[in-house]
Amino acid sequence: MNQTVAASQQAIAQGSQSFAAAARLMPAGIRDDTVMLYAWCRYADDVIDGQEMGSRPELADDPEARLEALRNDTLAALHDDRPMSAPFEALRAVARRHDFPDAWPLDLIQGFAMDVEARQYRTLADTLDYSYHVAGVVGVMMARVMGVRDQAVLDRACDLGLAFQLTNIARDVMDDARIGRVYLPADWLDEAGARIEGEIPSEMLYAVILRLLDAAEPYYASAMAGLPALSPRCAWSIASAARIYRAIGTRIRQGGPQAYRARIRTSGAAKAGLALRGGWDVARSRLPGTPAGRDGLWTRTHGRD
Repeated sequence: MNQTVAASQQAIAQGSQSFAAAARLMPAGIRDDTVMLYAWCRYADDVIDGQEMGSRPELADDPEARLEALRNDTLAALHDDRPMSAPFEALRAVARRHDFPDAWPLDLIQGFAMDVEARQYRTLADTLDYSYHVAGVVGVMMARVMGVRDQAVLDRACDLGLAFQLTNIARDVMDDARIGRVYLPADWLDEAGARIEGEIPSEMLYAVILRLLDAAEPYYASAMAGLPALSPRCAWSIASAARIYRAIGTRIRQGGPQAYRARIRTSGAAKAGLALRGGWDVARSRLPGTPAGRDGLWTRTHGRD
């Protein structure tokens, strides 16, 4: 195992137990590339949050400078051959091996720019645009690593990223608000007369959270329609990840506002059971039938090479 892969595996173990569990189901070569891609994504997120300054502590209090440095280093990884730190070496290896257009990594960085700029999200379409930039495009890149080139299937992969991010927003709404970030559509909050304050959501805010979880459902369904385009093991990994993330929404629905008194998570035992059910999702996706359509769903316009 080379050093870049080893460093990437350490990053995923520390950053996302859900993704790590799903990645174990992938074939070895694809697993290494998805883990390396995740490591760069995680590093980029940490840099923007000021958590990973490395040898550049002077940027710790300057988010705009961190953003510009990240963009420049990313372009260098994509186009130069000079030695770089492990996350950028990982991106370089994966992007070149799988022929990423520059637009994909740069779209992710643009999502971080939205946080730096404290962008406001008035409508669901605004929230979905943000969700594409921080998660949907990651789904697109992951699908390319798994061998997908068909644009319609890449749209399904994007849908899974959108569903994941909407679920994340629902889970983290109170924590995000404490650092000044609100991703719930402002017009939904206004309509419900809801405010984000305190330790747990009010009944009005909880209703908006449930509405966002409802909005995620057609994107989960659309993503499952892309499973037949993947190899069985890759499809199993993706279906398992979808099950694990959807379970977060289930816990929110079942627990009511009081679910927010503790971190909303899925236990290791539950993840194992959900992974088994993901295997059935793969088998079912290969049976004759009409897959879920995409009519009316938000659709990416960037990076369609």
